[in-house]
Amino acid sequence: MTKVQKSTALYKKPFSRAYWRDAANELKDTKMLVVTALMIAVRIALKPLAIPLGPQLSIQTAMLATALGAMIFGPVVAIPAAVVSDTIGFMIYPTGDYFLPFMLTEIASTMFYALFLYRANVTPLRVMLSRFCICFFVNVVLQQFIYAWWYVYIGNPEEAKESILGIMTLSRILKNICMFPIESVVLTVFLRVLLPVTKRAKLTYGSDAEMKITAKQIVALVLLTAIGICSAIGYLGYRYTNTSRSADYSTEERVEANKAMAQLVLDETDDWDGETVVCIVDSAYRPLFGSETDYTVAVYVLDEDAFAAGQADAAANNKTYDMDTLWGYSKSGPKKDQYQSLVKVASVDVTKNEDTGEILSFDLAYIEAQ
Repeated sequence: MTKVQKSTALYKKPFSRAYWRDAANELKDTKMLVVTALMIAVRIALKPLAIPLGPQLSIQTAMLATALGAMIFGPVVAIPAAVVSDTIGFMIYPTGDYFLPFMLTEIASTMFYALFLYRANVTPLRVMLSRFCICFFVNVVLQQFIYAWWYVYIGNPEEAKESILGIMTLSRILKNICMFPIESVVLTVFLRVLLPVTKRAKLTYGSDAEMKITAKQIVALVLLTAIGICSAIGYLGYRYTNTSRSADYSTEERVEANKAMAQLVLDETDDWDGETVVCIVDSAYRPLFGSETDYTVAVYVLDEDAFAAGQADAAANNKTYDMDTLWGYSKSGPKKDQYQSLVKVASVDVTKNEDTGEILSFDLAYIEAQ
């Protein structure tokens, strides 16, 4: 193998020219390239394997190989290693359609491990911080933006918008908060066992003396978990207050809400007696901790002739177009209806106490005929 004279310096922070020069020199070391290939192979082999902990919760064993490899070969080699691992991993274990930008999550995760662990005296705190950054910036934020990108790519911009607005979805947040302390401890123990081996093989140069989990390390882990929980609660409070709940309605919930509002309008006014009234919930804002929901509702009357023509055309094309179709519309539904069966006649602002069902306010505004 090629003998390469290289530095064995350690760095407290990755923000120096020498750090990146040493990381780049790993590309010239034949021994390091062989080890990198081996770590990629192990990483790919471990991709389908996980340690189950509960419903929807498991430790991905590939995480261990990713962290170990990044600690050894550094941030420069981390990028091609992640690209190769993600590409070959998908070819061997395909899951859904291949979308190139998802590779960014693999690159970012490997980079975070490298920035915290490469050429450093590895400590439990460094391991925790690397895992915290991955859980928050990669698993929550970056992945959600990539999902939005994917929705645009497949021609579903509405889903992309919802994906961006819900950049921290509740399930994703809870999963990462639950897994962060567990994964941090498992990863710390794993690296503590292997650090002496990598040091003897002259793959790493830091001391493993500080890898014991002490009371201070436990406090740090608790504090990081608390920061994650507080951030999640703060963001969810903001999102629930400023994002319409109706965006998350299932089809059944939307139909139920639309029919309930139509009944409320008919109870409050008799302006449209003899006509079929259909209401569509445009928005439903409610704070995270509170029982009052502010609804904005569009009131439509059915154009019987347009509806009948739509039914006939749909039947001729073996499609379904009936009142259930109209009741299932969201805010944009009537505008996209090619038959224009609904004519907007008013809008209503409603405040409702969801605990008691009491209507606290009802303000109706008529739309002037064009």
